[in-house]
Amino acid sequence: MTSLFALDLALRAGTVALLLVLSASLLRDFRNVVAGRLAIALALGSATHAVTSGIGATTPVSVAHAPLIALSTGNVVVLWLFTRALFDDSFKLRWWHALIWAAVAAFSFVNCMWIAPSGSARISIIAINVLALGFILLAVGQTIASWSADLVEGRRRVRVFIVGAAALYGCMNAISQIAISSNGASDVANAINSAVLVLIVAAISYAMMRVDGAELFAAPAANVASEAVAAQEQGAADQKLVGALMRLMAGERIYRHDNVSIGTLATKLSIPEYRLRRLINQRLGYRNFNVFLNEHRIAEAKAALADPSQAEVPVITIAMDAGFQSLGPFNRAFKATTGVTPTEYRRLKATAA
Repeated sequence: MTSLFALDLALRAGTVALLLVLSASLLRDFRNVVAGRLAIALALGSATHAVTSGIGATTPVSVAHAPLIALSTGNVVVLWLFTRALFDDSFKLRWWHALIWAAVAAFSFVNCMWIAPSGSARISIIAINVLALGFILLAVGQTIASWSADLVEGRRRVRVFIVGAAALYGCMNAISQIAISSNGASDVANAINSAVLVLIVAAISYAMMRVDGAELFAAPAANVASEAVAAQEQGAADQKLVGALMRLMAGERIYRHDNVSIGTLATKLSIPEYRLRRLINQRLGYRNFNVFLNEHRIAEAKAALADPSQAEVPVITIAMDAGFQSLGPFNRAFKATTGVTPTEYRRLKATAA
């Protein structure tokens, strides 16, 4: 099995080299963007995984090796957060995100140092990989839920490919870890695992080079605003459609309807869905359909909260009338837009009056 070991080692080295080059490129161009920083962390965590992963290994882990395995395990949390940031330009990291990552990494470390050596190596391997599968499923669910709202056509397919490829490898690796015990088959499995990993990393790197990085990773708000202004100044070919769309929003208040989608609006405007995506993105400057809808909903809510005649109307009623399905998302969207909660906004307007 010496040749398999050499092949496995060479493939791991190639993977690490690719990931380090990708990390350096992302660090240079996107270190100030949340999705970019998470992509760097994901690439470095994947490099750690390439160094430490071993299918079917049940031998004791050294003190020096355990922290690297813990970092590799924590990478599934980074994948989940990266997926959220990739499909939500307004996503912000919170303190509890770091707490979740630390808990997963700490659990992995404890598994390596104490649980596995106590004679429960297989149970330890299964527990860690079931946990990894859980976060991978969360990432896939986030992708499915968010993909249709992405208005930047050039990045939609690439984003799905990146998350899909990473999730596919993660699932394959986790299932292999659970299914394969320590025997001769593990040498073959390690070589196959390393080959799949290097191919996926190469494919993701190639896919990222084929799309504008500023589209893949949202630029800071100031740059997005300037792009929107530039887009609005280009030509007037779609002005009639823009007017019709604005009449749907302001006149019919279609944003109030349940489950309104970009397909719904495209049908009402009698145009293909891809054309409406391009119109909202390039002519109006929005990168996400939900942001476009929420701006109209928040505008209506602000007017209602500032209206003295509606001073006794509950905030949740105003939120539901504007098209929100529950109070939590409304409060978060409102505060993200205005900097204050709906109740504080109403009080400020009442005081000013």
